[in-house]
Order: sequence, then structure tokens, then C-alpha cells
Amino acid sequence: MLALTMGDPAGIGGELTVRLRGAGCPPFVALDDPSRLAAYAIAPIREVASVAQARAVWPNAIPVLPVPLAVPVIPGKPDPRNASAVIAAIERATRLALAGEVRGVVTNPISKATLYGAGFRFPGHTEFLAALTGTPLPVMMLCSPFLRVVPVTVHVSLREAIASLTAERIVAITRVTHTSLRKYFGVASPRLAIAGLNPHAGESGAFGDEETRIIAPAIATLRDHGMDARGPFPPDTLFTPDARATYDAAICMYHDQALIPLKTLDRDHGVNVTLGLPIIRTSPDHGTAFDIAGHGTASPASLRAALDLAQAMSEDAP
Repeated sequence: MLALTMGDPAGIGGELTVRLRGAGCPPFVALDDPSRLAAYAIAPIREVASVAQARAVWPNAIPVLPVPLAVPVIPGKPDPRNASAVIAAIERATRLALAGEVRGVVTNPISKATLYGAGFRFPGHTEFLAALTGTPLPVMMLCSPFLRVVPVTVHVSLREAIASLTAERIVAITRVTHTSLRKYFGVASPRLAIAGLNPHAGESGAFGDEETRIIAPAIATLRDHGMDARGPFPPDTLFTPDARATYDAAICMYHDQALIPLKTLDRDHGVNVTLGLPIIRTSPDHGTAFDIAGHGTASPASLRAALDLAQAMSEDAP
């Protein structure tokens, strides 16, 4: 069984959660406010006191470990007064995973701005989960049936991303990716494509020297460690169908270099995976979608894909 957090209660997470029972969906227990889920009236909701009770309830109803909200929810209008419940759901799900009571954690989208207003001090889910689990280097992977991408730098400005790029960081991120592909994705010998930073991968230094000064030495180190790492490749041709057939994951230098091709190719089934943690964590590759919250039009495809992937990862792990 998986643990599914509430995300921002004013977003689409709740309405997607109640639409996921049955149809071969991996069993999950929701960490949420039972009354707000019951308000959607789409599926039976059953409050439980433990994961063991949750297993007995599924699939006849959606089991919910209660995390009470401070104030009633208005779809599309996030309220910082509910931030403590959002955080508590993540913390409790993480504890359950660390204790081995659940196979992994799937997180509904949060509103970082809302949490920041309530004193949340982490850039996002990834960094918060790293702190909760004592993980020194969490790695974000976005994946779909078409592509897996890993950004070396994540939630920082583009200027800061370039300034913080080092060969050591590229090597460390790629090593975690390599290990995780073998452990959780069944890739015995991962093929890793390393993107350049500049147009045309620097054009032999004409458009920037990061490729020769930082990225190429990192690739050499990875190859010395026995990894099939190649590049640096020009980013504008790295994601064509022919190119994608040659690697198992692309290591990208900054956030949008990785996420734009992933979301363009398959936004509906994209999944965010945090590698390097002692637990499995996935999340749908979309946000809170406040603009359509409560309308009943949001697609559950990405959340379902996140549940399916977390289940599959837990089965592949030794």
C-alpha cells in the first residue's frame, strides 16, 4: 500500500484522489481531511486509524488517515491557515514509509507560495523530504513512457544555476541516477546522455566554455567509474526521437532544459521522482491548478501514473 498526501487542499489533488479507486489502481491510503474528500461524493470515504485498517477497507472505499484542516476549503483559493495540515500530511507519510508500513509516498501538488507565507523554509517537496529523511543529495527525475530527464540544478534562477554548475555536482547527480536506474527501473547498464549548457554545446568554445571546462571533465570521471556516460550533446537535438532511443536518461544542466521536453512530449503521464532518498517518492508532474479546482475537469492521468510508478519501483527494488 502507498501513502498519498493531500497537497494543497484548494487545488485539484482532492478531486483527483477520489477518482482513483478501482480499475487496477495500486492500493493507497490518503492522508487528508475525510470531510473535504467526502464532499466530492464520487467515491466512498472511510476514516481509518492505521495502515492495517486501510488495507482491509481498500478497494471498497478510499481509506483516509485523518489530517484535519484548520478552516474550510474554497476551491481555487489557497489559505495559509491550512498550511500546517499540508506539511503534517507529508511528514506523516514519510514516517510511514521510513517505518516500512507503506511501500512509498505519492505527493499531491503543493502551493509553495502559500507554504512560504506560513513559514515553510524549503524550496519544495524535494528539499523537504531530503530534510525529513536525512538525505544529503536528493535528485529530481522527471519521467514518462517517452523520456527520463534529470536536472543538475533545480529551483534556482538561471543565473544562479549557471554559477553553481560544477563537475563535482554533475558527477554526484549522475551517480545517484545511475544507481537508481539499476535499483528501481530494471536498467542493468544505464546509458546516460549528458546535455551541454550552451547553444550547440558551446561550439568548441565559441559560445561558452562550460562544456570544455566543467561538463567534459565530469563525463570523463563518470566513464572512469565505469558508467556509460556520453556527451556533452547539443540540447536542441538531444530530445528528438532518434536521439532518445540511444539513452535511458538525459542529465540536463538546469530545470527548464529538462522539464520543457518532458512536458511537451507527455504532460498527462509525466511523473516526478525523487532519487537518492531511503524511501520511494513520486508525484504527478503538474501543479495545483487552482484555476480549474472544483470544476471536475482535471485529468487524473498523471496522478495515476505516479501511483503506478511508485508501485512498480517498490516491486523492482531488492
